[in-house]
Amino acid sequence: MKDSITVEPLDKIDLKILRLLQKNGRLTNADLAEQVSISPATCHRRTQRLFEEGYLTGVRALVAPEKLSRGALVMVAVVLDRSTPESFAAFEAAVAKLAFVLDCHLVAGDFDYFLKIRVSDMADFNRLHSSQLIALPGVRQTRTFFVMKEVVDSRPLDF
Repeated sequence: MKDSITVEPLDKIDLKILRLLQKNGRLTNADLAEQVSISPATCHRRTQRLFEEGYLTGVRALVAPEKLSRGALVMVAVVLDRSTPESFAAFEAAVAKLAFVLDCHLVAGDFDYFLKIRVSDMADFNRLHSSQLIALPGVRQTRTFFVMKEVVDSRPLDF
């Protein structure tokens, strides 16, 4: 039997901690505590609780893709040949193993999934598409959209 965690409601201080960490995940505990006007020990306990209760799921740096030869952003819409739980599960398990897929979302509408992929250029994408994407289980059709300009990306949640 799993231990159940009692989830306490968030107060203004918790929300401020979340906003500040979302804006700058490199804040030290001391700096964070100062900005929310609580002691470092209290701040640490609150931050740990936010992780334990799943409000914070991780902290990571935002990398400039163009600096690592991944400046081309591609969105791929995928249609599967069948809409069954088994075909969805097989596709999801396979796509989760592809390191070049940054995001995969099950969607409603004309497509089943949207994939977000970063590549160096069109030739790089063409290689991945022909060797790996169309070979994913159950793929009937893909539609590819090359992003011309990233207007908003990785915006912090507004709460």
